Amino acid sequence: MRHPSTPNHVSREALRFDPFIALLLRWNRRINLISRADETFVQERHIDDAAQLAALIPPGTERAIDLGSGAGFPGLILAAMAGIPFDLIEADQRKAAFLMEAARLLAAPVQVHAVRVEAARLPPASVITARALAPLPRLLALAAPLLAPGGTCLFPKGAGVESELTLTAGQWHMRVDRIPSRTDPRAVILRITELQRAPTYA
Repeated sequence: MRHPSTPNHVSREALRFDPFIALLLRWNRRINLISRADETFVQERHIDDAAQLAALIPPGTERAIDLGSGAGFPGLILAAMAGIPFDLIEADQRKAAFLMEAARLLAAPVQVHAVRVEAARLPPASVITARALAPLPRLLALAAPLLAPGGTCLFPKGAGVESELTLTAGQWHMRVDRIPSRTDPRAVILRITELQRAPTYA
């Protein structure tokens, strides 16, 4: 139910993130968190895009890891929405500082790790997320050491997704579900399970 003073086209979820958007825009003047062209569309292009992953997180998930968190999409948003603890890995020290301040603002259950993904020493988690971090073959190589057995990867991908999947052939065995994005008709969310590196033969 909407608050009486809330316009019909504005959800309470959107209002919840208004202070975060204001913080993001202030920091974006100093460091490159999002494109300046996206500043007017933070809710639609970034928050809503991240939020749609919440429905794909398996029930009972106790912890997740977000790779290359940047401005907090999707990991910080998902932690704030779902209350699931997230480890946010972001090598850029300035972006990591932003994530810590934003996490306090949202009271989100996250730990920020200002290291490269390859250097992260974390217990494996049952869910791994990443958005706009790397092509899929590289992304799977980064995710695999941090993914618990039986875990799930959730990776939003754009129009070139099929080419990226083709490049993984022969390198990885996995089950891939393509879920259409609700925010971009050209994009999909890859839900990857049963991930195993393909054997190599001498």
